[in-house]
Amino acid sequence: MPLPFRAATAFSLLTVLGLAGGPAAMADDNPSAPPGTVATSPPPSVDPTSPGLKLADGATLAPAKVLDIKSVVEDLGGEERREDTNESVTFALQAEVLFAKDSATLNPQARSRIDAIADEVKKQNATSVRVFGFTDNLGTYAHGLVLSKARAEAVHDQLAARLGGTVTFEVRGYSEDYPIADNSTEEGRRKNRRVEVSFPRGEASPNPADGAGG
Repeated sequence: MPLPFRAATAFSLLTVLGLAGGPAAMADDNPSAPPGTVATSPPPSVDPTSPGLKLADGATLAPAKVLDIKSVVEDLGGEERREDTNESVTFALQAEVLFAKDSATLNPQARSRIDAIADEVKKQNATSVRVFGFTDNLGTYAHGLVLSKARAEAVHDQLAARLGGTVTFEVRGYSEDYPIADNSTEEGRRKNRRVEVSFPRGEASPNPADGAGG
């Protein structure tokens, strides 16, 4: 069942046209994203001789860049985070809502959250899913690798049971790599102890109730 959400931030799709000699490129706003999770689309072609472009004498265009549409929504307790772009959907679930401390066994409440993600995978008609596990920086790096992979595998098993054999999975554990918050505080470490599920955005299946007659 969907959870109440407290915040949503959206970034519009833009074509950035910089003048040569100026800062045309913008830095990635999520440099800690794991490899293979960020997809980019080519920017549209721009005619630098178009009379509609108002450039100063002698100025030229720097390469165009497309910024992804991104919305981020977090539930009231910060336990679940959903990030949508025009390319993909990513859910991040804090480890505390899925597992006991230092455990990779799903608790009963976790299953309903994972089942809701499986429903979204079906809605987007996704055929490939990434399940990545992460820990904080407490304990050894090697232990974090084992624990993060085991937790990702547990979430994978639940998703696979709901989705059947039509979906292929990539499952990895990253230990303390790719933090999304400051590991120097317990609040930050709690956010970093997480499992992320991501999949491509597709043509969402229509709701049968939409447009139904009375």
